[in-house]
Amino acid sequence: MARFPTVEWLDEVREAFNTHKEYHGAGGGRCNAKVGLKVGDDDFLVVFKGLECIEAREVTDADLADADFYLDMEPEEWRAMLDSIKENGHAGLDHTLNTIDLNKAPSGLAKSRDNDQYRTDLFYRYNQTLQFFFDASSKVDTQFE
Repeated sequence: MARFPTVEWLDEVREAFNTHKEYHGAGGGRCNAKVGLKVGDDDFLVVFKGLECIEAREVTDADLADADFYLDMEPEEWRAMLDSIKENGHAGLDHTLNTIDLNKAPSGLAKSRDNDQYRTDLFYRYNQTLQFFFDASSKVDTQFE
């Protein structure tokens, strides 16, 4: 059982996302982005190319400048989303990335280090694919701290 947030957990989600083709259609699809994840004090970079997630690694906060954008939530917010995904097989309406961005994150969920709106806009372009990536966590046994 992988612990969230770790590279091991991201790799298990990556494997589920890449091997279950239902995550590559119905609004998802090709995604070419370097996506940062901030989970409290932990930072990760997840790289998507084409129809696959090709890499997940831990990075420093300063390394998030290499990300096209990063998603920034406190650990309890991530857990609420992941619990909803586990319970439903996908994010419930109140826990989708889109809902969190529009309703729960006052300054928006997606950010970039240099405030480059073109890079941040990739979040909106690839939103459904990113949601499918996190929805694939329903297939992973997750342990929280």
